Amino acid sequence: MCLPGSLLAGAAPGAAGMGPVLLCTLLLGLGLVCAAPPGHEVTFLPGLAKQPAFRHFSGYLCAGPGKHLHYWFVEAQSDPQNSPLVLWLNGGPGCSSMEGFLKEHGPFLIQPDGVTLKYNDYAWNKIANMLYLESPAGVGFSYSDDKKYATNDTEVARNNYLALKDFLRLFPEYSKNDLFLTGESYGGVYIPTLAEWVMQDPSLNLKGIAVGNGLSSYEINDNSLVYFAYYHGLLGTELWKDLQAFCCSQEKCNFHDSSNLNCTLKMEEMIQIVEESGLNIYNLYAPCDGGVPGSLRYEGDYLITHDLGNSFIRMPMRFSWRQNLFRMPVARNKVRMDPPCTNSTAPSTYLNSREVRKALHIAPEAPEWQVCSFEVNRGYKRLYMQMNDQYLKLLGATKYRILVYNGDVDMACNFLGDEWFVDSLCQKVQVARRPWLYTEGGENQIGGFVKEFTNLAFLTVKGAGHMVPTDRPLAAFTMFTRFIKNEPY
Repeated sequence: MCLPGSLLAGAAPGAAGMGPVLLCTLLLGLGLVCAAPPGHEVTFLPGLAKQPAFRHFSGYLCAGPGKHLHYWFVEAQSDPQNSPLVLWLNGGPGCSSMEGFLKEHGPFLIQPDGVTLKYNDYAWNKIANMLYLESPAGVGFSYSDDKKYATNDTEVARNNYLALKDFLRLFPEYSKNDLFLTGESYGGVYIPTLAEWVMQDPSLNLKGIAVGNGLSSYEINDNSLVYFAYYHGLLGTELWKDLQAFCCSQEKCNFHDSSNLNCTLKMEEMIQIVEESGLNIYNLYAPCDGGVPGSLRYEGDYLITHDLGNSFIRMPMRFSWRQNLFRMPVARNKVRMDPPCTNSTAPSTYLNSREVRKALHIAPEAPEWQVCSFEVNRGYKRLYMQMNDQYLKLLGATKYRILVYNGDVDMACNFLGDEWFVDSLCQKVQVARRPWLYTEGGENQIGGFVKEFTNLAFLTVKGAGHMVPTDRPLAAFTMFTRFIKNEPY
C-alpha cells in the first residue's frame, strides 16, 4: 500500500511528509531503534564474485497515491553515517537511473555478457551514500497502480520530492546528513525543479546540486549545437554559409524556431547530419553501437526507435515518421526506445533475470525493465523551456553549491550551450576560466576547463561524451569529490 502521497495531497512543499520522520526522530530520542528496512536489504546480488562489504538496499518508495518508484541505495564504502546523501536521476524524459548505476558511477559495472558485475574503482559511493531513483512511474521497475503514465515536469518534481521524503521515512538515520541532488541530461530539468521543493523544506539539509550534460534551455541548446557541429567539421562551408544567410540577422542567429522557410530547410539538412546520419550524438568521437541505423529496425517483437526528442522539438519537419508511429495501435506494447548508438542489451539481460529481480525485491506488478520507456516519453508534457528561474532561486538563497558539468564531445546537450546558459545567469565571476587538473598514473593531466562564480561552477571534462563517468571515470570521480567536499577544482 502507498499511503504518504494520499495523506499529502495538496500539501505545501515545506509541510509535506514531515510526520513520519519526526516520529522516527522521537523514537530515536527515546532509545528505540528506527533504521533501514530489513526487507529492502540486498543480501546476495547475482553476478558478483564477492559480495560487498558495504550495505545496499532496493525496493519501492511512495511518490503519491498509487505511485511506486523503484530505488537502489548503496551506502558509502566508509563512514556512511557521516557521509553525504546524494540522489541521482538519469534523464530522457523516461530513462532509467539504473543506467547511471550499472554503466556510469555505481559500485558494480555490468559486463558485456549481461551476467557478470565488476567492482568500479571510481564508484561515487566511495565517498557518498548514493540513492538511485527510477523516475517517473513507468520507467524501469517503477509503476503505478492505474498503469497510466502520462505526466509532466511539475508532477514529476513533486513525485520525486515525495519519494525522497519516503526514503528518509524508511532511512531516518540519513535525515540530517548533507543532501545533494544530482542528475544528467533531462536531469537538467528534473534536478532544479526538484530543488525548488527541497529548498523549501527545512527538515532537509540541502547543500547543493550538480547537473551533467543537462538540458537547461531548449533555445540555447539548439543554437549552440549548430556552432558546435560546424566547428567540429560536420557541416561544411556551403551549408554553414546558407545557415548564416537564412537564420541570422544583425549578428544574431535563431536556429531554434525561425519562421524563415529557407532556414527551416537548411536546418533539416543540419539535423540529418548531426542526429540521423549515424554519428554518435552522445559522443562524437565514439563508434555508433549497432552501426549506422536504418529508418526502422526490429528486435523480436519490438520495433526499435532511438529518438528522445530533446533537440529542435519545434522544427516542423522533425520526426514525421515517428509521429505516425505514435498513432499505431500496436505502439503501446511493441515499441522499445533505446538511446541512439548505445547498447542496452547487457543491463536489460541482467535486470530482467528472475534471480536479479528477486534479489532487488522487484514487485511482480513491475514491468519488464527497459533502459527508456517509450510510453513515458511519448506521454510526457514539457512545461519548462528553460531553467533560469530555478537556478536564480537557488543562487538567491546564497547557501547552495551548484555544479554544471559537461563532457565536451557530447552533441545531445553540448558544452557550449550549457556554458552560454551559465553565463546568462549573470553571476559574479570569482575565478576566470582555466584548466583543471587530476592525477592519473602519478602524473597531472588536464581534466578540462572550469569557470567559477559565486556558489556556481561550470566545468568541462575533456574527451567525455554525454555519460561523463563512463568515458572518463577517474576525471569524473575527481570532479565529484571536489564538488562534494567543497574543494577547489
